[in-house]
Amino acid sequence: MWRPEIEREPRFGERPPADAAVLIAVVQHPVPTVLLTQRATHLSTHSGQIAFPGGKVDHGDGSAQWAALREAEEEVGLTPSAVEVLGCLPRYLTGTMFSVTPVLGLVQPGVALSPSPDEVSEVFEVPLAFLMNPANHRWHEVEYDGVLRRWLSMPYQDGEAERYIWGATAGMLRNLYAFLSA
Repeated sequence: MWRPEIEREPRFGERPPADAAVLIAVVQHPVPTVLLTQRATHLSTHSGQIAFPGGKVDHGDGSAQWAALREAEEEVGLTPSAVEVLGCLPRYLTGTMFSVTPVLGLVQPGVALSPSPDEVSEVFEVPLAFLMNPANHRWHEVEYDGVLRRWLSMPYQDGEAERYIWGATAGMLRNLYAFLSA
């Protein structure tokens, strides 16, 4: 039975975990890509970081799948009808105490997107093959206040732009890699 490599990050918060969901949207180009966002720099949490479209599960969402689709539409204008949902990966508990359900879906190339400037500064795609290559998965460690912190990154050079994919986003991608490799 397949188990995710990373189920939990070191805990930074003391509140109970809040449910969240993200959409891992695989764009079906001849060379498939993964849709990612650069979060707006004015946001109070995770500002400027690279992330999947997603966010908190609202009371009326009904499911993590619907929350991921709703958030993707709000953040990048990806309509739910444009996503063929394949299923969900196991929940991922972040250090900031979010219990995130990654929803895996397929998207046809050329779907019109309209990023919300309130949440997203940029939308871009990274080749799935790059993200699924373990040679591109870099582990980091630092000791802080007597606690060893470990995290994963997948730095990607996109033309002139350097994309530093790390933390929960990289962890969920590593879990996808482990799932596909099992």
